[in-house]
Amino acid sequence: MFDNLVESNSHKDDISRKGSFIIVTTIVYAVLGLAFFVAGIYWYDAHLENQNLDLITLVAPVPVPPQQAKPEKQEEAKPQKVDQNVDVRRELIADVSRTELVPKEISAKASDVPPVRRGVTTQIGSSDSNAAAPVAVGSGTGIVASAPVKVDVAEPPPPAAPPPPRAPISGGVLNGKAISLPKPAYPPIARQAHASGTVVVQVTIDENGSVISARAVSGHPLLQAVAVNAARNARFSPTKLSGQPVKVTGVITYNFVAQ
Repeated sequence: MFDNLVESNSHKDDISRKGSFIIVTTIVYAVLGLAFFVAGIYWYDAHLENQNLDLITLVAPVPVPPQQAKPEKQEEAKPQKVDQNVDVRRELIADVSRTELVPKEISAKASDVPPVRRGVTTQIGSSDSNAAAPVAVGSGTGIVASAPVKVDVAEPPPPAAPPPPRAPISGGVLNGKAISLPKPAYPPIARQAHASGTVVVQVTIDENGSVISARAVSGHPLLQAVAVNAARNARFSPTKLSGQPVKVTGVITYNFVAQ
């Protein structure tokens, strides 16, 4: 019964009318919104006369010159108090009339320092002056003081560098050069295997004649361990080259007979 449906023309017109109304309404609202936006721009008052528009100028900092250290005040040399009852001389020079005194050195130029007066006490100072009321020299013996002499002490030379160590020298077969050459024990396991033959052990001997390293280079494996232990206990005379002891390398041979 619903196979043939016919849409009425009045319903289609109603839908078209509603769609046109919505479109027109949207356009009107858009135009009004744009008009209010443009009018608001023209009506806005920024009040520029009330704003603070002072010009700010950036001034570079003025470099400050570095302060110079104040020179320390040099202490004024205090005048040396000199007793007025004694003569003052920069250097003690004897009078030429005193022939018993032998001068240290002879010069052709006369000294500008007056000689020491006989019978007057004299001391060393920074100037030359005679006492107003001389004090006689007392009885007894004394010595004439002289100015200190500066002595330059040279630094001791650095110690000599030790000579570089020499490389070990080869000594070949060392059996005949040994002071003490212990015999290796025949191990039980080698006796059961009937092991025999020659075992060669390479050794290094230090400057005192002691073996510092030993290793087997050939021989039956069951006999090498006892041969190395015996070689480590061997002792030799120190070997010298140009008067200095040196290390020696060589070999020690051990002959094992089957037991």
